[in-house]
Amino acid sequence: MADVNVMPRLAAAEPADDAALTWLPAWRLREMIGAREISPVEVTEHFLGRIDELDPQYHAFRMIDAKGARAAASRAEKEVMAGGELGPLHGIPIAVKEHVAVEGMAWWDSWTAQSLIAPRDSIEAERLRASGAIILGTTVAGLTTREFGDSDGQPHNAWDRSRVCGDSSSGSACALAAGMVPLAIAADGLGSTRLPAALCGLIGINPTRGRVASANWAEINPKLLSNVSPLTRDLRDCAIGLSVLAGPDGRDMMCLADEPPDYLAQIGDGIGGMKLTWTDDFGYAARYAGSEADGIIAAVRKAAFGLGAAGALVSESAETIDDLGWACSVIMRADRTNAIRSEPSRDEVIRARETRQSIWLSLNRMLAEHDFVLSPTAQFLAPTRQQWAKGWESNDYMKTYSVHTAVSNLLGWPAISVPAGLVDGMPIGLQIIGKPDSEPRMFALAQAFLGLG
Repeated sequence: MADVNVMPRLAAAEPADDAALTWLPAWRLREMIGAREISPVEVTEHFLGRIDELDPQYHAFRMIDAKGARAAASRAEKEVMAGGELGPLHGIPIAVKEHVAVEGMAWWDSWTAQSLIAPRDSIEAERLRASGAIILGTTVAGLTTREFGDSDGQPHNAWDRSRVCGDSSSGSACALAAGMVPLAIAADGLGSTRLPAALCGLIGINPTRGRVASANWAEINPKLLSNVSPLTRDLRDCAIGLSVLAGPDGRDMMCLADEPPDYLAQIGDGIGGMKLTWTDDFGYAARYAGSEADGIIAAVRKAAFGLGAAGALVSESAETIDDLGWACSVIMRADRTNAIRSEPSRDEVIRARETRQSIWLSLNRMLAEHDFVLSPTAQFLAPTRQQWAKGWESNDYMKTYSVHTAVSNLLGWPAISVPAGLVDGMPIGLQIIGKPDSEPRMFALAQAFLGLG
């Protein structure tokens, strides 16, 4: 065998087809890198080229660090040639939502409500770098474009550029759906990963609260509703990305101290005998429904009940949960890691806690004899830019927007959105909700669902 230290880069490999390279899942690119079929430098240059070509049209990125990415890719290539152990994302170019601090890159500091240059890496960015990922840049968060009063600055939806990608992991969803990166990092607060995933035909997860360690370097304060999480086109990529991000860290005073489950362990398992319960709207979301809702709900319901063909037992739930929008708004006001903050009154805090208790009891009843709850991720299609701007004129639009997804954030229970087909040519999503640490079986269920198509 030739000495890997002097082996010419890719000397024996055929050039990769550009179109195929764009849409390969991250796990497959990582396999090819490990087998020296392609190099981190080539992969990075390919996606930097895609960004140069497409981002002026789509506006996904807040900042691109081509120089830093090329340096990291060169180091990653040398590590491949040295024959050492490689991380699970070694050489994989990624985009990171601007709410996640990446040293030297544009970062939305929610404490000061300003766009800054991050002075240091977040815990999440540290873990991504340790996995071998190549950070190409930070992506636009829909929340910040709204705060800047710049509706035209919203990233464009790759399925229809007259539409937006959602809020607030919109830039990451745009970059991924347009093929500018093979994997992106998002943050889910009331659905901020899952909703852009549903609106852009992607996979997005809100993991069990406390599994992804985080720290606000400005002050000691926990995140009450949000998690950093992967956004992907492939389910295995989602499990790998979550494996990289999850785990305890002593700098996070509220993270779970034990090791997370193996997110890849059950991904290919069958779902025979799995018990699932479906809800159109949790008994209350219909009050926020628009003209598109009936068609979307019917399409997702039909797809969900198709899981019976894979061996699952699917029934319909009659459970009604309390309208949680008000409770979430109280918690957001109290969360000092969130720019929307003002001290709630004692009565508001008591009412919010009692509302959460009522919803916690409802979800426990739904899952007492079922493995997972199924629902639409959203009961609307990706809004046009005009619809989006008009919607946010209302103080209650967040309730309308996150009506199906916020329950996961309020409870801290995991939920994933997976593509469920198209309505009027635009993507829709199925949401799967489970109890804490149910992600391994959740991935098995999601894989079975995606296999139905």
